[in-house]
Amino acid sequence: MKTTSSSAVWQGNLAKGSGKIRLAISGYETSYNSVSRFGDGKDTNPEEFIAAAHAACFSMALSHQLSEKGHIPREVATEATISMDRNDKGFFISGILLNCTANVPGLDDKTFIELAEDAKVNCPVSKALSAVKISLKARLVK
Repeated sequence: MKTTSSSAVWQGNLAKGSGKIRLAISGYETSYNSVSRFGDGKDTNPEEFIAAAHAACFSMALSHQLSEKGHIPREVATEATISMDRNDKGFFISGILLNCTANVPGLDDKTFIELAEDAKVNCPVSKALSAVKISLKARLVK
């Protein structure tokens, strides 16, 4: 079993507090706060890390799917966009859009879309986030 970890520290209340997030393997550390989470602050927020993890995982999964079928990609680029909403119980992630472009020589659109849809469902991060609606826009580029 492979394990990985990150850590976070929060100081203060939600409205005026702030925190630090640290990735264990790389040692990357950055600040986060509620202004960046719910407004237009310049620090990061938890959803940005979820989006990054999902984009990376999907790109790797699709590259693997393509390679297994004999189509080695030159590039798979994915942007994940997280939507947050609020109801009477608080804030929640209401959806994730994976927007992917890939350069894969000799591959037809139909096969590419089939493999992309499979990667969307089966990448480990998608499985972990399966309670949220995950949408996909995928296209081949030359």
